Amino acid sequence: MLIPHSVSREVSNATDVPPHRYWKGYLMTKTIELFNGRDLTGWEDHKNPHLWTVVDGMIVGTSEAGKMSNLSTQTQYGDFELTFEYNADAKVNSGVFLRVSDLDDEVHTGLEIQILDTYGKEPPLDKGDSGALYDMIAPSTNPLSPAGEWNRMRLRCEGPRVEVELNGVLVVEADLELFDTPGMNPDGTSNKFKYAWKTMPRMGHIGLQTHAGMGGLSNLKIRFRKIVVQTL
Repeated sequence: MLIPHSVSREVSNATDVPPHRYWKGYLMTKTIELFNGRDLTGWEDHKNPHLWTVVDGMIVGTSEAGKMSNLSTQTQYGDFELTFEYNADAKVNSGVFLRVSDLDDEVHTGLEIQILDTYGKEPPLDKGDSGALYDMIAPSTNPLSPAGEWNRMRLRCEGPRVEVELNGVLVVEADLELFDTPGMNPDGTSNKFKYAWKTMPRMGHIGLQTHAGMGGLSNLKIRFRKIVVQTL
């Protein structure tokens, strides 16, 4: 019997899979519900915990002018696929952080997938628009639903590869091996990072962000539900 909460898929050639990841010809993965729908067990925010609540089976973040808050998993993840749904008020500025290696410096040690009220914006899009690998790669298109409606994201990290899928559309494909210079993207544009992502740890915390809204607005809500990670 496979271990609880695990799923498997048969592989025809196990030689291309690291030894710890297969068992009797099956590639092993583990599916974990990160949110139990009742409370914030397994999550922590040691800066502004008052900005996070659980309401009707959803994690709810509230914006506050001049403050940014990350609600982070206590567990770290390396290669994984994260899926979740979110519903944001108009003018919300938020995001999801991946592989955060230092919870005291999420901005520089975590990859951020942008969540922003950019519904209806036409390409070419910016590195700060919704679905972007923030400050690194702009989304290729904009399948965002209007404010107040639910969106679904699938975020995949496997080695240096990062994918962002928004509402069933693949909008970002990144190779972190190309980000070999601090503060600079492969296309020659600048970014915010003090470190080169090529050399950063390939494991870290997952985080949900609440941030002052567009124009510095307070009391805006973002709601997260169905947060599931599958290790690879």
